[in-house]
Amino acid sequence: MTEKTPVDLWFDPFCPYAWVTSRWLIEVEQVRPIEIRWHIMSLNVLNEGKDVSEAYREQIARAIEPVRVVAAARQKYGEAAVGPLYTELGTRLHNERGIKRLGKLRELVESALTAAGLDPELAAAMNSEEYDDDVRASHNEGIGLVGQEVGTPVIRAGANAFFGPVITSIPRGEDAGRLWDGVQLVTGFGDFFELKRTRTKEPVFG
Repeated sequence: MTEKTPVDLWFDPFCPYAWVTSRWLIEVEQVRPIEIRWHIMSLNVLNEGKDVSEAYREQIARAIEPVRVVAAARQKYGEAAVGPLYTELGTRLHNERGIKRLGKLRELVESALTAAGLDPELAAAMNSEEYDDDVRASHNEGIGLVGQEVGTPVIRAGANAFFGPVITSIPRGEDAGRLWDGVQLVTGFGDFFELKRTRTKEPVFG
């Protein structure tokens, strides 16, 4: 039996690109010997002290709320709760466009908790600073691997750690596996740092 490579993914539930990348990794898990381990990071923490637009800052001020809930669920139920809760949150925020209805964010989070088989009362963590130290510690672990100039998602596979890949659709099956092979190839070269081009498409979640 082939030994599986642990692959750590740091995500903020609000980030649509992290969501697409996470669904791609789930596809990769079906065709390559990897095992995903889920970790939180925070767009709110990432952008502290940075020059960003007021509209974006208002949005990420709300982004910390679901991250706190994931931290609370992890503390109560353990690591195994994080991936399923992220799936339920991401489905509601992105596939179902809940991120456009932040006035109903508490309702969305409670629904995600219930669907993941977790206590919906954990939604109270949204407006509590109780879990902020845990959020910051997990965030710092991930961003510390790649530097402050990038964001979410962050991936670590073995000795390799990198931001991205930023993709706008979810490769399926062997296409997902081939993209993984390529990412592993370039990030395995110690002096490789960046490939980039201007994004011309919005994320597609289907």
